[in-house]
Amino acid sequence: MRMIPEAIDLVVVHLLEHNFLNETRFAKSYVRGKFRVKKWGRKRLELELKKREISKFNIKEAFKEIPDTDYLNTFHVLAEKKAANIKEPNVYKKRKKLADYLLYRGWESPLVYGKVHELIQ
Repeated sequence: MRMIPEAIDLVVVHLLEHNFLNETRFAKSYVRGKFRVKKWGRKRLELELKKREISKFNIKEAFKEIPDTDYLNTFHVLAEKKAANIKEPNVYKKRKKLADYLLYRGWESPLVYGKVHELIQ
């Protein structure tokens, strides 16, 4: 904004004092939003927060926003919906497509591979 350094410092201090710049609040809001809207798993969420240089403490605090039951229910619904939409006659290719989709969205490997073998026989 082409401001002098003293003005920048004053603005940043004001924003911090009035809780407009708050890393914890951002992390919690980010995790809640991306989980509910985009159905991202913890791995993807952690990666995206690390890209934004959010501290490990704040990442752990943000993950407390997602109850384990909601996390697992969302995973199961997402996996079943995607498995039903994959039109592939080859069982191995179908498993790979489902696994790749879930892993890309950041779900943990043991969850993904267990669900893939459960859904696609």
